[in-house]
Order: sequence, then C-alpha cells, then structure tokens
Amino acid sequence: MLARFAFSPVNSISQLYSSCESMGEWCSVVADGNRFLFTKPNGSQGIANRLSIQGYTGFYMGLSGFIVGLPNIPEMGETQCVVTCYDLACRNCYDDYYVARRLELREGGYAYCGRCKRTYDLNNYGQANTGKPLFRYRVYYGNNTLNINNP
Repeated sequence: MLARFAFSPVNSISQLYSSCESMGEWCSVVADGNRFLFTKPNGSQGIANRLSIQGYTGFYMGLSGFIVGLPNIPEMGETQCVVTCYDLACRNCYDDYYVARRLELREGGYAYCGRCKRTYDLNNYGQANTGKPLFRYRVYYGNNTLNINNP
C-alpha cells in the first residue's frame, strides 16, 4: 500500500499528541476534503485544515487512512515502545474481497470491523482474532513531527 503523510506540529492536535506520547493510546487519521480528522475511540476529534499546513506537498492515506499510537508493550527484542502506524482498512476484507472497509477504534487498543466481525489488537502487532494482521507502515515521530511512509 502506498502511504505518505507528514504532520507538524503534533502537539497542536491533542488527539494525535496523546496517541504519540501515551502508551496504549490510539487515534485514527483520515482525509476529509480539505481537512484531516484525528479521532480517538471515545469520539473526541481534532481537525486540521490541510491547506494551512505550511510546506505541505501531498499525501497518500493508504487504503482508508491510518491508526496511530504508542503500544503498551514493546516489540519482541526491544526495551522501549515506539509510535506505530497501521492502515485503517480491514486487512482481511481487503485481501478476500478488495473491500477497503474502515475499522472502528475501540477502547483498550482494539480496532473492529463491522463487516467481517474481526477484532484487531493494536498493542500486539495488529493481530486479528482470526486471519491476517493489519497492514503496517513505517513511522517516524520526533521533533514534534509525525512522518508515515511506505514506498
């Protein structure tokens, strides 16, 4: 999947900032016309006008957008948790039927697909209760900037 997204300053959107700084916190990122919407599982939403982002040159939002957060456990072999990014589309619906169905974020670090009824554990590599894990993108978070990409 093609993904390219950069956002700064991260601390200007509380939903994104808390997801990048607090373990076990997640938010979705979607493009909606000329805006980016940053939504937490509880429904709180931050909005950024993409035309006002200085130096912004373009974006590719993967299949359906992104899920960004800081897992509550480090990856195998690591000692620290790092900001992680998954595609907002249900991987199994896409692989099986080419349907880019957006997932619903749920409290506790889960994403749910209303179509196939799978639940993905965001704190455990995006693993599904059955089937394939979520698509994952490279992400860099530092100096108040979030960069997501996948060639």
